[in-house]
Amino acid sequence: MVTTSYQVQGMTCGHCVQAVSTEVGAVDGVSDVQVDLASGRVTVTSDRPVDPAAVRAAVDEAGYEVVDA
Repeated sequence: MVTTSYQVQGMTCGHCVQAVSTEVGAVDGVSDVQVDLASGRVTVTSDRPVDPAAVRAAVDEAGYEVVDA
């Protein structure tokens, strides 16, 4: 298992969490997504390394932005 965390900017509510979880969860290889709304951290679990660009694109598609912490 591979776990990677991303800092996401702009999430403010439960709908935000759902949107990010849905989009990132659809990325090939992702098995679990945990979103901590308070900290803005999105933790992605996968069976193999996932392309960070694919995760960034999924977060962007949800309407938010991955920022470098």
